[in-house]
Amino acid sequence: MLDIELAPFETHMTDELVAMWRQSFEHGVGVVDPNPIAAQTEYFFTQVLPQHSVTVALRGGRLLGFAAYTRESVSQLHVRVGHLRQGLGSLLMDLMKQQSSGSLWLYTFARNAHARRFYEKHGFAIIAEGFEPTWQLADVKYEWRCDAAGEPPDTGST
Repeated sequence: MLDIELAPFETHMTDELVAMWRQSFEHGVGVVDPNPIAAQTEYFFTQVLPQHSVTVALRGGRLLGFAAYTRESVSQLHVRVGHLRQGLGSLLMDLMKQQSSGSLWLYTFARNAHARRFYEKHGFAIIAEGFEPTWQLADVKYEWRCDAAGEPPDTGST
């Protein structure tokens, strides 16, 4: 993925990011988000951006994905529909792992089979299963830890 640039989020990217985020979420979870775009934009600026680093993946200036994360957790990881399975998510995940404190945790919805396969492929293991009350959907908490050599643990799969 030589033509992908990872860069910090800039406010002029807001409309494209929120639209891409919503489409990615709806595609992965299989639900239609009933909330207005303005509410999602407000959530991004009041809850996501102040508490997380936000990195975008760009190709030719077009936003193809983004990650919101801390040194301990992944809040958001989304890739534009139509650009899945091209290494964008892996590129963002590698960045988050490199900037982590040696472990990361995250939640995803149990019904999002694509995301679950992706996280498991990247060395995340299920540590809890629960229920997300806002969306009224089962969710899964995952964790990834570096081994002593700084490498992800061997999952035994190829």
